[in-house]
Amino acid sequence: MAALVKPTSKFTTTTPKFSNPIIRRPPLSQLKFSTTMIKASAATTATAASPRGGGGKKKKEGIKESLLTPRFYTTDFDEMERLFNREINKNLKEGEFEALLQEFKTDYNQTHFVRNKEFKEAADKMQGPLRQIFVEFLERSCTAEFSGFLLYKELGRRLKLINQEFVILYIFMQKTNPVVAEIFSLMSRDEARHAGFLNKGLSDFNLALDLGFLTKARKYTFFKPKFIFYATYLSEKIGYWRYITIYRHLKANPEFQCYPIFKYFENWCQDENRHGDFFSALMKAQPQFLNDWKAKLWARFFCLSVYVTMYLNDCQRTAFYEGIGLNTKEFDMHVIIETNRTTARIFPAVPDVENPEFKRKLDRMVEINQKLLAVGESQDASFVKNLKRIPLVAALVSEILAAYLMPPIESGSVDFAEFEPQVVY
Repeated sequence: MAALVKPTSKFTTTTPKFSNPIIRRPPLSQLKFSTTMIKASAATTATAASPRGGGGKKKKEGIKESLLTPRFYTTDFDEMERLFNREINKNLKEGEFEALLQEFKTDYNQTHFVRNKEFKEAADKMQGPLRQIFVEFLERSCTAEFSGFLLYKELGRRLKLINQEFVILYIFMQKTNPVVAEIFSLMSRDEARHAGFLNKGLSDFNLALDLGFLTKARKYTFFKPKFIFYATYLSEKIGYWRYITIYRHLKANPEFQCYPIFKYFENWCQDENRHGDFFSALMKAQPQFLNDWKAKLWARFFCLSVYVTMYLNDCQRTAFYEGIGLNTKEFDMHVIIETNRTTARIFPAVPDVENPEFKRKLDRMVEINQKLLAVGESQDASFVKNLKRIPLVAALVSEILAAYLMPPIESGSVDFAEFEPQVVY
């Protein structure tokens, strides 16, 4: 596969160091956790440790907001319609989208997400801080999947705005691109299935996220369509690598299998991969998003944003990853490197994440972020906290900027190469 990358690529052909990602610790059920390790996340899952049989399910309206919280996105649907309009956009390859549509219609995972008694039994064995850690994992995952469902649903259904009123879906699909619209709807089906499966998992812990409340009350982040393409492509591909890595690790180390949801990740991650491939096709149909200097800058920006967010998030939750036998930082770097290599097939430039200095910068960001968290948890007055945050925020921004300014990998899509039919994902 390395031979398919443009000659300008600086990627090495070596595999990232992740041959033995586990750390030899007791299985999750035997771990003892300190209260300080849990403190940062306890506020978001305070009801998670309620004992079994303590009444009906408790509804939770969402997790605590922070810069690292999963986001809900919206976009310029009028511009999106123009991008998909077959009369305006001659670059849309109908054959490629038709093939993708047939794959989505096949619905390989239609009968995959079926629960069994193992779920409740595993949940009942988790108590105290262990429940808090795992409930937060389910909450954040459910929120992320549900945000994808809402976005894809709107992209499939949202209509052209005329005089501040929406015309019917039929007109939208006839005048723009019914194939693309249907794919978005089918992707929303996948995301809804994932979110529902995760929320059902929360019911094993006598909890349930109020998804209706989330729909109405969450703040939505506006991105222009091209930024939606960048961000969502990365989100889907990094999700694939996270899921498949965890699945393979637990299959090889079953003593760390603490909850059966991980057994579903092999098929689950293929949904993420298909979604990413669809966004890759959309970007190929919009060459202006990939072929100039601005595209290179934005591509690097979104790569760095996604990688840094994941690294900081996961390093706040090392107890979870270590509990399933993973070294958090090694796991994250493996996922980042593989995602970056995949992304280089379509993005015009990506960060050089295999440069050792990149990881050193990530680790410094983690140290600064931990100090910021400590300031937030202190008993100081608000104005004192804000004063203490100023130099830390400046240091964090400085590290992020330094990482962004590192010499990038000039990549570009192999999908535009003359040997395109030979490319196999």
